[in-house]
Amino acid sequence: MTSDAPVTVNAPRIGSSAEPFVATASPRLSWTVMAGAGNWVQASAEVELALGGARTTATIEGDESVFVAWPFTPLHPRETAGVRVRVRGTDGSVSPWSAPTEVTAGFLGSSEWRGQFVGSGSDEPHLLRTRFEVRGPVRRAFLYATAFGAYDVRLNGTVVDEAVLKPGWTSYQWRLLFDVTDVTAHLRQGSNTVGIELAGGWYTEAFGFRDRARRFYEGSPAAAAQLVIEYEDGTTDTVITDEDWRWSFGPVVSAGIYQGETYDARLCEPGWASSAAEGDDAWSPVALVAVPHVRPEPRTSPPVRVIERRDVVQVITTPAGNTVLDFGQNLVGWVRLTVSGPRGHTITLRHAEVLEHGELGTRPLRNAAATDRYTLRGDGEETWEPKWTFHGFRYVEIHDWPGEFSPSAISAAVVHTDMRRTGGFSTSHRLLNRLHENVVWGMRGNFLSIPTDCPQRDERLGWTGDIQVFAPTASFLFDCNAFLQSWLEDVCLEQKAADGVVPMVVPAVIPQVPGQLEPVAAWGDAITVVPTVLSERFGDHGALSDSFDAMKSWVDTVTARTGGSPLWESGVQFGDWLDPDAPPDQPGRAKTDPGLVATAYYFRSADLTSKAAAVLGRVEDAGRYGELASRIGEAFRATYTTAVGRMMSDAPTAYAVAIVFGLVEGEQKAAMGERLRHLVRAYGYHVATGFVGTPIICDALTATGHVDTAARLLAQTESPSWLYPVTMGATTIWERWDSMLEDGSINPGQMTSFNHYALGAVADWLHRVVAGLAPLAPGYRRIRIAPTLLDFLDDASAWHETPYGRASSAWRRDGELVRFDIEVPANARAVVRLPSGAEHEVGSGTYTWTERHPRPRRTRTELGLDSDLATIVDDVEAYQAVLGAISAIDPARAAAFRRATRWTPGRSLRDPLSHTPLDVVDAIEKALAALPVGELT
Repeated sequence: MTSDAPVTVNAPRIGSSAEPFVATASPRLSWTVMAGAGNWVQASAEVELALGGARTTATIEGDESVFVAWPFTPLHPRETAGVRVRVRGTDGSVSPWSAPTEVTAGFLGSSEWRGQFVGSGSDEPHLLRTRFEVRGPVRRAFLYATAFGAYDVRLNGTVVDEAVLKPGWTSYQWRLLFDVTDVTAHLRQGSNTVGIELAGGWYTEAFGFRDRARRFYEGSPAAAAQLVIEYEDGTTDTVITDEDWRWSFGPVVSAGIYQGETYDARLCEPGWASSAAEGDDAWSPVALVAVPHVRPEPRTSPPVRVIERRDVVQVITTPAGNTVLDFGQNLVGWVRLTVSGPRGHTITLRHAEVLEHGELGTRPLRNAAATDRYTLRGDGEETWEPKWTFHGFRYVEIHDWPGEFSPSAISAAVVHTDMRRTGGFSTSHRLLNRLHENVVWGMRGNFLSIPTDCPQRDERLGWTGDIQVFAPTASFLFDCNAFLQSWLEDVCLEQKAADGVVPMVVPAVIPQVPGQLEPVAAWGDAITVVPTVLSERFGDHGALSDSFDAMKSWVDTVTARTGGSPLWESGVQFGDWLDPDAPPDQPGRAKTDPGLVATAYYFRSADLTSKAAAVLGRVEDAGRYGELASRIGEAFRATYTTAVGRMMSDAPTAYAVAIVFGLVEGEQKAAMGERLRHLVRAYGYHVATGFVGTPIICDALTATGHVDTAARLLAQTESPSWLYPVTMGATTIWERWDSMLEDGSINPGQMTSFNHYALGAVADWLHRVVAGLAPLAPGYRRIRIAPTLLDFLDDASAWHETPYGRASSAWRRDGELVRFDIEVPANARAVVRLPSGAEHEVGSGTYTWTERHPRPRRTRTELGLDSDLATIVDDVEAYQAVLGAISAIDPARAAAFRRATRWTPGRSLRDPLSHTPLDVVDAIEKALAALPVGELT
């Protein structure tokens, strides 16, 4: 039977991103279908290739539409192909042909790279250029360029693309990317000029902490390029960087990732990269620069770009009389200014994420100056923005602005790797909605060439532990598959050089840090976790196959370091880093035993490696690592758990890893869930977990039937909690729960960031559990939709652009009724489980169900000083009444009371009030007496 409902196909994706060049000769293909009829499943697809005037068609039988193998002969360098798709459904429907996608083979032949690395021989920013002739009509021209450093190219005075900080940061000693650009439109017959702006970027940066910062890479910055010109007559010319190029200093006086950029517009030579430029007499011959022996390879991840610009929302005059601009959002990038003033006048811009007592809060930056300076040329209106640095900031302090300042003169550039947004979450709960938005902005600021820990201080490094916990959230919010796979290539290279150890930082530029030469749990496990997440979320098993040897090597290395013991209790461990009960200057002093954490991750990596082997058809490896995981699990239970379901390390993170990693089952799992619920309650529903436990504690509670406890933990607004920073005005996720204290002071610890995405990993729970949208098969080919009603929410929804198309799940209360709206993309299926327990398996389409779910009712008895303290803590309204009564008289005592309620079993409200003045006690009794009693909603 043939369906009359319309079926259309979106233009296919060629490769792993939407960039116009592909890095391989046989790129994989993906397409999404829009079907008017429900339950649509692809029966076959026709793929047409247009290449060199010829058309070839291949038929793909079955329902494969994601990362389909290239069905044609491999492409050759610079070949441009157009691909379009037509699909047939199992219902007999046939789509029209999709719009074509055109891509060009951006790679080079094995011996094609001829550009030599040239520069001035110094570390200072400088300009390079050469002149060349175009001898006839040009059919096409492609520029291939790269640098050990950061570069930009101009042809005849025009910047050739919009990417910035090219070619990005990789492990330069082993891997360097090149960019390819179609520059046909920039050439003209006759004389042409190509110029390269070159700065040090990451290549010349000093990495390390405080007085231990040192350069890691040796040598001065150098650029290499080759311009391939194809003429209409079929001949080809190639212009390469060589000893005939010349160099000169330019207007960029100094530039550094951490320190900022200094630019003197008086030194700018107009048209320096065009035919109008003055002669080369004042320019010096370039040096052929010694660089790592690395053959440049094509970029596989999208580049860094300016994604948006934001206006000033407020101009602040600080108590010290300084002018500070507030952009209303903590972001990463730089500012662009337009100004007029006298020649030689210098404007200084200082950046920071927060204000402290009204002044720019720069202490968390440590050695990073984060300062840009612009010296005017003085010939009218001038517009400038830096391009060789980036800052993490919400606030910019301006010094020496000439004349009257107007906020319209400055805007902020938001800069990060150009990834497509693919997911979102929303709710009418204002604080929770802002929390999720903070997660998004935290990811944007830290996905800049590599996944970094923070974007502002003298660090900005690829900490493996951060992305290990955040990868599921990241893969929902943005199409970061190509980005993370590119970074994983560096992880594998660094691991190989470290004899199987996955460094804590990749690129591994701070060898003095523990964990660069010996394995550290939760950080090194990124090599097993991240590829697994990419396979699960994007349906890209290439992530597993490319990383599989590294996954095995990591597990084998840990096995060797433990001496064959199934327990990992040796070596340097960071454990549950940043446990909120750890001293500010000792963030590794967690409540959970570090050996327990390490052994749990040892189990997890062995288990993930076994599962990856099964996916890849590596039967022997699947069995070997599966057996190892079983041995580790048995040893874990024998060593760290009791028969009655307690952990020897009686802390929330210990229970969370045991439950979520699958180390306990059945009655033991249930008992541990009950103990975890008790501990969360005992801490007054404050977060009591660190780096390892926080991303998974809500999952652990949910998996053991205590989602109400997870909800109360999520809704907490006192520190430590997810929402406390939101109440303090945060617009990104903080590194510490109390990065800023309640009095407006910055945390006294030396390690304090206001943009650190790791603790935002709870967003994955919001997507999968609260909204209820999760993958059931790789790439969301099968979807699990299981919304969870939280008592304090009226609604929640999530959407995700899966590899098959948009999926969404939403629920909204209307009195006692709850409406559920579900969307499933074509060529996918979903298992829907509603809160009532009703289960439906559905195909593509949109669906609505309504169920009756009145909010729970509870009974409150009269409360007083002799009431159980746990009862007060459980009753949000009563707790706030007590706290409000104390705060109104003695705010300092209120803070002490909050700390006293962290451990509540067996205590009455009178206990933490034993030395409280009578007027405060009277106020508390009155506040409690005013509360309604009886049955409550």
